[in-house]
Amino acid sequence: MTRRAVLVGCTGGVVALVVLAGGCSMLPAVPDPVPTSVVPSDLPQQTPTSSGNLSPDGFDSAQRMAVRIRNIGCGTLSTGSGFALDDHTLVTNRHVVTDSSTLQLSTYDGRDLTAAAASTADLADLAIVRTEDALPAAPELAAADPAIGDTVTVVGYPLGRALTVTTGHVVSSQTDPLNENLGEVLVTDAPVEPGSSGSAVLDSDGRVVGVVYAKDSKGHSFVVPVSTLRSMLEDEASFTPTAPCTG
Repeated sequence: MTRRAVLVGCTGGVVALVVLAGGCSMLPAVPDPVPTSVVPSDLPQQTPTSSGNLSPDGFDSAQRMAVRIRNIGCGTLSTGSGFALDDHTLVTNRHVVTDSSTLQLSTYDGRDLTAAAASTADLADLAIVRTEDALPAAPELAAADPAIGDTVTVVGYPLGRALTVTTGHVVSSQTDPLNENLGEVLVTDAPVEPGSSGSAVLDSDGRVVGVVYAKDSKGHSFVVPVSTLRSMLEDEASFTPTAPCTG
């Protein structure tokens, strides 16, 4: 039975189930006036109380590659998570960056990064953001998807606040409930919250095995597997530059 899923971007609550239109664009050089509800970028940084299933070295790498994302749209504000792919590229969800006037990026140690451009995928809820500033660290992408029963760790910024590490297991796979043409996605019981969209899912060696994009009413989270991420990154046509929101 297909589960009802919700996107886990954060706008003060969980976003209702929708299928978002694709399409992306260059970020404007000068953003529109910032809404008064924007959370300042100097939120106090907190050290996670758990390193999940990661070794000390793996945890250090994980927190360095995780990025908090604020999407300032036309009169709206939402937050999400992402992770570095290389020195100037990060991966997140399509619904985290769409309808944006500007994107604000920050690292676990409170450093702000400047976004240069964003692109989104039509096939899956994935997006790529290019940065002008160098990202602290990039993880290794795993060679294969995790198996059912494997332990995984999710690293991200739920509610747009402190970096959080949670651990769970891959409990099943199923047809993607939001993008049925994508194929199989993974389901994990690792806890996620609004703002966790775009979080990296890691194996015990700190390698990326997937990307969180939604959760269901039972607390299970849905993950784009690393095999899908790899295949889309290898095809330049998979991602299209975004356009800023208007009005």
